[in-house]
Amino acid sequence: MTADLALRFERISSRGAHNDLRLSIGTHRHVCDSYYFAIDQSPTAAGAGLGTKMGRLLEQWNEQVAELVGSGGIAYLPYDFSDQCTAWLRVSSPDGQTALVQAGWSRIEAWGIEPSDYADTPEVTDFAPIDGAGIECSLLDLTACIEANRAASVATGP
Repeated sequence: MTADLALRFERISSRGAHNDLRLSIGTHRHVCDSYYFAIDQSPTAAGAGLGTKMGRLLEQWNEQVAELVGSGGIAYLPYDFSDQCTAWLRVSSPDGQTALVQAGWSRIEAWGIEPSDYADTPEVTDFAPIDGAGIECSLLDLTACIEANRAASVATGP
């Protein structure tokens, strides 16, 4: 993993369903549930274990970040799926090279989202950043970090 990039999304328990995932960004820590991964029925998740499903989520993150390289823009990367709301990373790149990555909330309800195939999720228009939950980095370092997280997630198995 990129040593100087303080971003990690990981499995912290093998018990499953509740309080078994953690997003770390900067000094901020957020514990969340894998429940929506467990009930994910998209074709890309069929028969897969949690590690593979997390890997697919992170693969989508990297696809979105790659679209920012060179041109810039904003991407929203979901990480916490709850009945009443969702948590996202907002990646803002003004120049296609650097990025501000902030964790925050949206009122988009997770019941209509498949973590392994979230492309059809409604646009995030109500993002509310969490104070102190952000980092600045290059898009290339962010891509490398996400890929390292993806590989580590897949390695955790079912």
